[in-house]
Amino acid sequence: MALKALALNCTLKSNAKEASSTDTMIAVLKQAFSDCQVTITETVRAAALDIRAGVTSDEGDGDAWPALREKILAHDILVFGGPIWMGQISSVAKRVLERMDAFLSETDDQGRMPSYGKVAVAAIVGNEDGAHFSSAQLFQALNDVGWTIPAVAACYWVGEAMGSTDFKDLATTPEKVTETAKMVAGNAAHLAGLLQKNPYPG
Repeated sequence: MALKALALNCTLKSNAKEASSTDTMIAVLKQAFSDCQVTITETVRAAALDIRAGVTSDEGDGDAWPALREKILAHDILVFGGPIWMGQISSVAKRVLERMDAFLSETDDQGRMPSYGKVAVAAIVGNEDGAHFSSAQLFQALNDVGWTIPAVAACYWVGEAMGSTDFKDLATTPEKVTETAKMVAGNAAHLAGLLQKNPYPG
């Protein structure tokens, strides 16, 4: 069965028409995944949705999380993208992770969370140090709630500290970013394919 990926952009920019460096990084990964016969079906901008604060899968009338949760879990791979702010992942990314906390109590009869058998990778951009810390935050939290993290799971770019050049403003994609994107996509596709054929036993 063909593998599908969903990209989640956790930029602080709520207007999906406003350019985002995270979208640019996701586009690099989209091409790399395409080369591995994996389709990123959509990029969802989380800040454009009314994702309520909380740790359940439904925080009541108007909460956008239930629909997004369903969409995320309908895919084999999650590309979790976002910027670095103050050396760490964005508040929007943290909101999404907090809502996934509900997975801990939503296990099947074999103790498997809804995210079991699904793979997550990171797309990180910023103008300061923090890419490794941000990926560490993401991967530990995602693994806690059942996601599987492949080898070389983060594709990132960090500009000069306090600089004014964003990833989306670069004339060309740095070679190392392209190389890393290919590795991220290849490993994620391989692992997702294995898990699709041989699910965790629980």
